[in-house]
Amino acid sequence: MAHNRHAFFDFARTKLFKGRLIRGQVEGLTVILDTWQARVGQGEAPSLAYVLATAFHETAATMQPVRETLAASDRSAIARLDEAFAAGRLGSVKTPYWRPDAEGKSWLGRGLVQLTHRRNYEAMSDVTGIDLVADPGRAMEMPVSVAILIEGMRRGSFTGRKLDDYFGPGRADWVGARKIINGNDRAELVARHARVFGQALDSRSH
Repeated sequence: MAHNRHAFFDFARTKLFKGRLIRGQVEGLTVILDTWQARVGQGEAPSLAYVLATAFHETAATMQPVRETLAASDRSAIARLDEAFAAGRLGSVKTPYWRPDAEGKSWLGRGLVQLTHRRNYEAMSDVTGIDLVADPGRAMEMPVSVAILIEGMRRGSFTGRKLDDYFGPGRADWVGARKIINGNDRAELVARHARVFGQALDSRSH
């Protein structure tokens, strides 16, 4: 297995990470691979490739849980989102979901996949067994974040669409699979990343 991982990291480093992987990226990739293996097993490489590509895209290639806008704190993220909203740069957003509620909690995007809105934090509390409504900041913890990423995509928790809708024996809808997370937003881009992650996973068996 160590040899196989070595091939995966070599391929990913060259094709996706511009020839250099830093510690946080290696750690993030490793946790996703380990958690997938524990929860799903060795199979379903295209689905795993799409999970990896989603984290790659949603975290700006850091492979670490991040806040929306990549801000270092909730307060900073809220300020950036407010500014973008006021400037009309968030065209699809009707109500500012990131603004603190009556309890002072913000439901801004957090994690390896940007979990937003209270209802999604509630749903992921059930999936992870962690009370994210009591403390939404826990979505920034790696074990919690990777469970949200993998189980949310497997179960269709985000949009009702799930990995099995797009991947299975003899089929891989790389572009359509973006609907699991966010409609058609950057669907072609994420698909390109996913195909490369698929090649990296294939390199383990050579």
